[in-house]
Amino acid sequence: MERKTCQWFGLCGVTHLNSSKWINKQHRKEGLHRVQEALEGAKDKMLDFSDFWTSGKARPEDWSADERRLREIPQYVLDHAPLVHLFSGEQFWPCDIADHLIHTTPHLNYTPLQASSDHPNLTNLDDLNQWGRFVYLQSDDNVEERPGWLGGENNVPTKPGGRDDDDDDDAEEVGWADWDGRIDGELPDDLADGRKPWYEAGIGDTKDKGGIRPNPTMPSQATPTDTTEGEEYIDEDDCAEDEADVSVHLRRRSLTWATGKRGTTPGGRSEAPAVLIVVDKGNGVVDAFWFYFYSYNLGNVVLNVRFGNHVGDWEHSVVRFHNGKPKAVFFSEHNFGEAYAYEAVEKIGKRPVGYIAIGTHAMYATPGTHAYILPWGLLHDVTDRGPLWDPLLNAHSYTYDYAADKLRASALTPQAPTNWFYYKGHWGDKFYPLSDPRQYRFAGQYHYVNGPLGPRHKNLGRKRICQGNGECRIKTFVDVPGGRARRWVGRGAGELEEEEGTETEGEV
Repeated sequence: MERKTCQWFGLCGVTHLNSSKWINKQHRKEGLHRVQEALEGAKDKMLDFSDFWTSGKARPEDWSADERRLREIPQYVLDHAPLVHLFSGEQFWPCDIADHLIHTTPHLNYTPLQASSDHPNLTNLDDLNQWGRFVYLQSDDNVEERPGWLGGENNVPTKPGGRDDDDDDDAEEVGWADWDGRIDGELPDDLADGRKPWYEAGIGDTKDKGGIRPNPTMPSQATPTDTTEGEEYIDEDDCAEDEADVSVHLRRRSLTWATGKRGTTPGGRSEAPAVLIVVDKGNGVVDAFWFYFYSYNLGNVVLNVRFGNHVGDWEHSVVRFHNGKPKAVFFSEHNFGEAYAYEAVEKIGKRPVGYIAIGTHAMYATPGTHAYILPWGLLHDVTDRGPLWDPLLNAHSYTYDYAADKLRASALTPQAPTNWFYYKGHWGDKFYPLSDPRQYRFAGQYHYVNGPLGPRHKNLGRKRICQGNGECRIKTFVDVPGGRARRWVGRGAGELEEEEGTETEGEV
């Protein structure tokens, strides 16, 4: 019966389902599940991970002039650093990878490689490469019980507000203005000929890192840019837009605090650091990759069933520059993403603004509901003007020579470790087998999927700004779904109380 149900209806693992092992809405209401508190506890008792992030071996005093030049972050990269709105009802906030390592144990597939008390760190994580690419950082806790460290609650970005002269935390909160979807200025490179100098640059990355060039040594299996999480079923025709019908006029969004007026505090700092990786593609083209990490990805719901949960979640945005001027912006969305002309996206001052979806942390250029296709159903991501995160306020920065596969800590954060970057394995659990009571499969999609690979495998040497190696369409407009989105008035309940769902490869 199990086999027929799986073959005919795509509903597999039914006989293994054990609802007593699930954590559902009723359990949460009645307090029947155990929730492990985050190690850091209250903000005033948070663990200090600064030593983890200053454990690199670089000695700036020994750098030659040429070496120092290779480690410089151009000022224009910082001037145009992105700002991102997290969802107001988010339950899984940004996290620190140093903290993530404390709560996970390396496994070769399902076999532990060391004691759960023996955690790797940022300077020796790449030692796990001796076991190959099928290493997984498996959670030490049952993720169904939602241990506190998964949520990163202490990492919610600080709020903007008026000046708090007595430090009693009673400063007046300041909201964020709405934006009408129109752009600021003309599109100087709207024609194909105008984009030629920067649209395609460099020689591309190698296959083992998500690119198209042959690997420099004996071949290892290529890193897929489309995983089995379900997002490869997107119908791009359904997402196509008629650019000719969209206005390309004036106006940028402005905020009081962005102008630097006295008496206000900007807010936006998260205790979870972002990672900036600057890649020089030659001929004046520079890509600035901003990576954002979360310890948990809560998948979306189809037919009241949740798919695509996984431990560990890397997302990123990219700003491409040519001769110091921003030309395009890319936002990662699951295993794909969208690129826009810099002039087209919402900005605060010079800085492009993105929106991070609840649970999945997919990135979009606008607030609202964003649909993408899955067999047998329709998936939606939802974004809004929740807490504004300024990655520039807490970031570890690097430069990367993708041709030589050489990562360098920048002159801004010279002691930042680099070994973690070369880890070839997954940043979360391997998908749970159907014999696991937490797992099920429906229409070929799983409740729990593999954790993702790290930034090195995100095609940093890409010729075009899009992550994949195929066509890269750079939009000259953004849609504003349903008009203006609601403003953030505080952290909401989010989706955590809904039922859970599916598995496969994590985000790209």
